[in-house]
Amino acid sequence: MKAVKLYGARDFRVDEVPDPPAPGPGEVLIRVGSVGVCGSDLHTYEDGRIGDTLVQAPLVLGHEFAGTVVAVGPDAYDGCHAPLRTGQRVAVDPAVPCLRCDKCEHGHPNLCRNLKFMGLWPDDGALQEHLICPAHCCFPIPDAFSFEVGALLEPLGVAIHAVDLGKIKLARSVAVLGCGPIGLLIIKLARLSGAGPIYAFDQFDWRLDEALYWGADEAINIKNGDPVATLREQTSQRGVDIVFEAAWGGSAVAQAMEMADLGGRVVLVGIPGDDKAGFKHSTARRKGLSIMMCRRMKHTYPRAIALTTTHTIDLARLITHRFPLDGVSEAYALNAAYRDGVIKVMINL
Repeated sequence: MKAVKLYGARDFRVDEVPDPPAPGPGEVLIRVGSVGVCGSDLHTYEDGRIGDTLVQAPLVLGHEFAGTVVAVGPDAYDGCHAPLRTGQRVAVDPAVPCLRCDKCEHGHPNLCRNLKFMGLWPDDGALQEHLICPAHCCFPIPDAFSFEVGALLEPLGVAIHAVDLGKIKLARSVAVLGCGPIGLLIIKLARLSGAGPIYAFDQFDWRLDEALYWGADEAINIKNGDPVATLREQTSQRGVDIVFEAAWGGSAVAQAMEMADLGGRVVLVGIPGDDKAGFKHSTARRKGLSIMMCRRMKHTYPRAIALTTTHTIDLARLITHRFPLDGVSEAYALNAAYRDGVIKVMINL
C-alpha cells in the first residue's frame, strides 16, 4: 500500500509499505478516507520537530482523519463503548491514552502519563491507505457526513475543549488571536455560548472575512497598527473578559495578556515554533489573570458530532483546498506559505 513519509524538513516521499497486520484485541483496521493538514503538522514539516519532539526516522504524519472500518479485532469497542463492526464509517481521535494511569482515572486522558499520538514521533499517522487504530479512539459518524467532515471533528474537538477552559458566560467579551480553522471554530463556539462582543485578530484579510461569517463582531488586521491599542480603544481601555490565543505563539502570547481585562482569563491554544512563550510578568500578575494551557481535548467527539449533525456548525465551509495522497508535498507547501486564501487543506484518498 502507499504511505507518505516525512524524511526530514520539507522532504515528503511516497513509499510502498507492507499492508498492516490483522487487528489485535481492542483494535480495528481503518481504510483512510480523508486527512486534514493541521498547523501543528506544519511545525514538523518545516522544522523536523514540534516542540522538543524530534523526527528521528521517516514518519507518517496526519492526525485529523476519518475512514472506514475494514477489519475488527476481538473486544473492539468504540469511544462510547459500543461494539464496532466492519463497514462503519468513523472519525478517529489521534490521541491514545492508556486509560489506566492516575490522570486517566481522574478524568484527564489528555494528560495521560503514557499518551501516544498518531502522527507524532514515533507513532505513524494517517497519510497512508490503511492503519491500525485503537477501537476506543473511534467514533462512528452519520452517513450524511463526508470523510472530510469526519476528519474536521478533531479540530472542532480541540476548539470545544478550549472554550470549556475559557468558562464563557453570557455577554462576556472575547478576543481571538489567530483565525485559522481552530480560531474560527472558537469564534463560532463563543458566539453559541452567548459571548459578545467578539474581536478577531489575524494578518490575512481572507481569514478576517471568515471570522465575521463565523460570529466575530469586529475583525482586525494586526498589520494595520497596534492590535492591543486597537482593542483598548474599542473597550474603553478595559480589555476583554476572555482571550484565546490560537496563533503560533510569538508576540500573540504577550498581546493576549495585554488584551485581557483585570481578573480576565487567557487560554493559550497555539503551538509556538520556537517552543517558547513570553509575556510581561507584571501585566499578568497585577491583573490577576487566570492562564490556561489547552492540551488536546477530553472526550469531545460526541459533542462535536452533535453540533455538526444539527447543522449548528458547517465544518465543510473551512475547506479551501483538496489534494490526493500523491499531492501531499504540494499541499503542505501551499499551506506553509499561506497562499491562495488557504484556511484548511484536505488530503483525500
